[in-house]
Amino acid sequence: MKRSGYRWAICALLFLATTINYIDRGVIGILKSTITHDLHWSEVAYADVVFWFQLFYAIGYAVAGRFIDKVGTRIGYAWAVGLWSLAATLHFAARSVVSFSVVRSLLGLAEGGNFPGATRATAEWFPRKERALAFGFLNAGSNVGAIVTPLAVPWITLRFGWPATFVVTGSLGFLWLIGWLTIYKSPSEASKVNAEELDLIQSDPAEPNVEIPWLRLLRYRPTWAAIFGMALTSPVWWFYLFWIPDFLGKTYHLDLTNIGPPLIAIYLMADVGSIVGGWISSRLISLGWPVGKSRKLAMLLAVLCVAPLLSVPGTSDLWRVTVLIGLAAAGHQAFSANLYTLVSDTMPKPTVSSVVGLAGMAGSVAGMFMAKFVGWLLDTTHSYTPVFLIAPAAYILALILISLLLPRYDQTITEEFAEEVPA
Repeated sequence: MKRSGYRWAICALLFLATTINYIDRGVIGILKSTITHDLHWSEVAYADVVFWFQLFYAIGYAVAGRFIDKVGTRIGYAWAVGLWSLAATLHFAARSVVSFSVVRSLLGLAEGGNFPGATRATAEWFPRKERALAFGFLNAGSNVGAIVTPLAVPWITLRFGWPATFVVTGSLGFLWLIGWLTIYKSPSEASKVNAEELDLIQSDPAEPNVEIPWLRLLRYRPTWAAIFGMALTSPVWWFYLFWIPDFLGKTYHLDLTNIGPPLIAIYLMADVGSIVGGWISSRLISLGWPVGKSRKLAMLLAVLCVAPLLSVPGTSDLWRVTVLIGLAAAGHQAFSANLYTLVSDTMPKPTVSSVVGLAGMAGSVAGMFMAKFVGWLLDTTHSYTPVFLIAPAAYILALILISLLLPRYDQTITEEFAEEVPA
């Protein structure tokens, strides 16, 4: 009998959730010039709003990760999407730095559940040899969200005003919830999964089925590998999302009517990077390469894609800069697809969301300080140059630390967690 492919329907749902997640968080980046002009904000005021989002996103990552591990993927993920959609819609009523900071905080708290939930769902529905590819596809939703945002937001804003934009985009998550609650079940309970597909999903060697107390997760090297990896690289992605529209607008005199094409090009390249980065390691594994070497080689290639950011400050041509930033964004997404998959490779399934939550919290805390740094930098020097010079080094250091922490990557889950299995 032909194997069913229901796991890819689940991947499509995760892709759509991630797309909506990035639309909701990215609207404010596209509207930065409009909102700061209308509400008379300084660069530091805008940075403060971003700071509060990232503070609560960090908290949300950790809390949601543990919550999803406790209540299960279906219910935990549904709560996250429902709450962030409500928060995104409430932006329509904000009119001050304080009120924007409050609704952005609520948005960040709820959006922190996206990647812990998606990573756990991927671990439940895909064998190791397919996980990076599946995560690459769902992670591409972040780039599709970043593409849809500059296309839709200016059109809605110019016709109905920026408050209406938040209502329209925030409502998308409520529609997604209907599909999620209708479709999502565990593989063994899903009637559309046949025996052949279930055998594939469950084809990996047995893992320790243990629940590890939250703080005790910090005893394990894979937890720290994920924490360092995200703390070093996530702030660069936050910079792309919240400041690249402003950088392009100010440097090349773009506005809401013509900023879309370069942003779309950047995130299309990032989409390719996310999928190809996941495909490379999955392909190497299918050819017989060890899982660890496959992931690390894919991450090394991703680092090489980020390096050209160094030449952005000396480039005056809009489309050359667009390609350089797009290549770096592709590198980030390829790195990210393998970094998230690292957690499900090296940690027991009942702990995956919790570890992703801790690592995501570290990345968001680092992003908070990036927001304050960029705001201060722009108010004092009016230059983005230092950020473009620092960013590539973050990925190099992240890969070095991951390699040092996980030299025996493929034996980690059996060696480190044997003591956690009841006798």
